[in-house]
Amino acid sequence: MNISLLTVGKLKEKYFKLGIEEYAKRLGAYAKVRIIEVPDEKAPENLSEAEVTQVKQAEGERLLKKLPENAYAIALAIKGKQMPSEDFASKIQDLATYGHSDIAFIIGGSNGLSNDVLKRADFQLSFSQFTFPHQLMRLILIEQIYRAFKIMRGEPYHK
Repeated sequence: MNISLLTVGKLKEKYFKLGIEEYAKRLGAYAKVRIIEVPDEKAPENLSEAEVTQVKQAEGERLLKKLPENAYAIALAIKGKQMPSEDFASKIQDLATYGHSDIAFIIGGSNGLSNDVLKRADFQLSFSQFTFPHQLMRLILIEQIYRAFKIMRGEPYHK
């Protein structure tokens, strides 16, 4: 299975990088993992609604260009479906069973995802009604993907 994480912006924090690298290494036993970063749109702190839309649109175009062609796209969105880890594992298992060996998870920038990205997504997933920094979301997501593979294989997961 091929897992891609498409994200906006570069990680600067070493502690996030180390955590993500560790889970990517662990995941390597189950899937090929690629992390694809696209540049974030430079913008001032206080944006109008129109400017926020423009930023999301520019970042969304970059994400869609990097989305693997036949990938099943899962967009992380606050209004997406929430599920426990076991259901998430079942979702990934079902995708693999029914011919989706390429799964791409899409994490937007600090302003979220554009409507075009949300429309292209095959599924919208929410981890919580809380808003998380997109840098932290990368770590949370890759840990949950790893956990899903452990659940699918019936292997213990030490907390």
